[in-house]
Amino acid sequence: MERPIISFPSLGIEIDPPESFSLFGLDIHLYGLVIAVGFALAVLYCAHRAKDFGLKEEHVYDVIIWALPIGIIGARAYYIIFNYGEFAGHPERFIQIWNGGLAIYGGIIAGVLTAVTVCKIKRIRIPSFLDLGCFGLLIGQLCGRWGNFFNREAFGSETASFLRMGLTTAQGTLYVHPTFLYESLWNLAGFIALHVWTKRHARTFDGQVFLLYVLWYGLGRAWIEGLRTDSLYIGTTGLRVSQVLAILSAITAAVLLIALACRAKTKKAPGTDPATDIE
Repeated sequence: MERPIISFPSLGIEIDPPESFSLFGLDIHLYGLVIAVGFALAVLYCAHRAKDFGLKEEHVYDVIIWALPIGIIGARAYYIIFNYGEFAGHPERFIQIWNGGLAIYGGIIAGVLTAVTVCKIKRIRIPSFLDLGCFGLLIGQLCGRWGNFFNREAFGSETASFLRMGLTTAQGTLYVHPTFLYESLWNLAGFIALHVWTKRHARTFDGQVFLLYVLWYGLGRAWIEGLRTDSLYIGTTGLRVSQVLAILSAITAAVLLIALACRAKTKKAPGTDPATDIE
């Protein structure tokens, strides 16, 4: 298949990025490299800020050693389940993640469930760890979306918007929504906002930052998913699975934020620590 040249005409940019390169005889796929860089930055950030959430640096390593591989498996399984026709009769493709095919929501679900399980075993405060861990998720997501850029995937429908992206082949140029870029910028904005907020303000209750992350990401993903042309669907319903999940998770997070904030305000007594636990 012909690899299109990518351009952003409004920005005067035209580029033909490689999908891989060789290093000491090894083929390095940029999709995987970008994900690895995002993972490394996420771990470094979370380890650095662990004490701000009442945790220890080693807690991050205790959890991530399990959450990372299981999260990747979850991301791949989610993609395969809702796109099984692509893999039917070709089981060897199940493990070829360097060609793309990792669904972020699958990774989040598997990673969070794993983190909760490890925290229970290691007696780590679950709500506090989720508050810290959501920063790692945001970093991983905003970096990982650039893997889609190198693989030339996760693009949207045709558009004439300012940020339109051109895909040029011998047949001509198609201008589309760069949805990978939209989501990366959305996650960057969420990361900056939550970073600044947690540096300046105390949490009203443990788990608050994680719920704000779920709300923020859900709102952005619900909008961006509607622009994509490669969405995963729920059977033949015509419903985009990630869009439905984004809407439901955002609504749930909003309800919990309000309910738990009200409960924390009711329990708060003069001179006490404003942070309470999610039981």
